Amino acid sequence: MKKIYALVLCLSVTTVMAKDIDQRKVLPLNEMQRNHILTEMRGLLLGTQQILQALSEEDMMAVARHARMLGMEMTHKGENHLRSILPKDFMQLGMSVHQSFDQIATDAETLKNPKHTLTQLSTTMQYCVTCHAAYQIGTTELPVETEAHSDHHKHH
Repeated sequence: MKKIYALVLCLSVTTVMAKDIDQRKVLPLNEMQRNHILTEMRGLLLGTQQILQALSEEDMMAVARHARMLGMEMTHKGENHLRSILPKDFMQLGMSVHQSFDQIATDAETLKNPKHTLTQLSTTMQYCVTCHAAYQIGTTELPVETEAHSDHHKHH
């Protein structure tokens, strides 16, 4: 009976683990493209933190300044080479994020309402959540062999 219980437990754990396999679409990028996107994402994360800090201080002009830097001004002409590589949905989500930050900046300047800005920021971050749930960034370049790994091949 214990063996059956152990087998059932093993199978249920395996089933749970199988459900946890990353099903997100891989974006195959070279190292330069990968770094470009990850740098932009870190910038968005830092800017969002700065907006939250400014909101906690009820400094709506700082909110507007930080949000504007994350808006369409953040997109670069250098991203044109990514348009042919990245899925249309990914690009649209990215543009939606930048446009949302521009709207946050405008409303922070005119309405000066922290609660309204928090609602906008929550909506904007939903684009981030959607994108991160759908995509993962891969690389098209092969990993560089380590010296230890190379030595291992020489001896065999």
